[in-house]
Amino acid sequence: MAIGKPFGSLWRWLGGATRRNGGLTDDLWRETVDGLPFLARLSREESSRLRRLAERFLAEKEFTAAGGLELTGAMCASIAVQGCLPILDLGLECYRGWVGVIVYPDEFIVPRAVEDEFGVVHEYDDVASGEAWEGGPLLISWRDAQMAGGGYNVVIHEFVHKLDMLNGEVDGIPPLPAGISRREWEDTLLAAYEDFRARVDAVEARGESTGEVLAIDPYAAESPGEFFAVLSESFFETPDVPRREYPALYALFCRFFRATSESGKG
Repeated sequence: MAIGKPFGSLWRWLGGATRRNGGLTDDLWRETVDGLPFLARLSREESSRLRRLAERFLAEKEFTAAGGLELTGAMCASIAVQGCLPILDLGLECYRGWVGVIVYPDEFIVPRAVEDEFGVVHEYDDVASGEAWEGGPLLISWRDAQMAGGGYNVVIHEFVHKLDMLNGEVDGIPPLPAGISRREWEDTLLAAYEDFRARVDAVEARGESTGEVLAIDPYAAESPGEFFAVLSESFFETPDVPRREYPALYALFCRFFRATSESGKG
């Protein structure tokens, strides 16, 4: 799961882009929902709205297969539905400014170039399961997308990065509604982030032999932006985890995503 900018050499691996304008048939909708058990928390009204939102997403965005994948309507539907869940009450406008979703069969290699403090550029290959490109498309490993359901959701993760990018760099601070101040968001999110980093460091210091397993993916300790994305995965898939581990942040997420316990998202 990474954040980056387009790197031209990737494009030679892509097949033709396609828009899915036919909507979601009843059979395809049921198949999609059955494959994503965490959607059972939604009310009937929320489920209907999610279906309409996903249909609009499919009509507006272009899906492209890469790495020899044979892209199907079911794959596109699953990605669209998962990706629209975080914006169910925020609106499709949150995904403005980009149109492409590139789907790989498995993890993929992304060429990187990093300039060090001496001005020397170092190039290397990075293996990723998903990536959101600033001002560009969103890349997803279909194999990883199929792992959704137990708190690991690469689709939600990358789509939340897109939310975060709406106001610039991916720093864990997306555009906020009137009822949430930047100060409140920063104080709450960063306090939880620093606590989690300390917990990850403590577990690593004790060593793997202890068998300790954190309830939240340690990848969340990489940066505030990754913390926001990883905790969003848990918020929508396994809400009891963030509610137990970081109740103040969980409550803030409820207000941000406009979710409530009564609606079934939390």
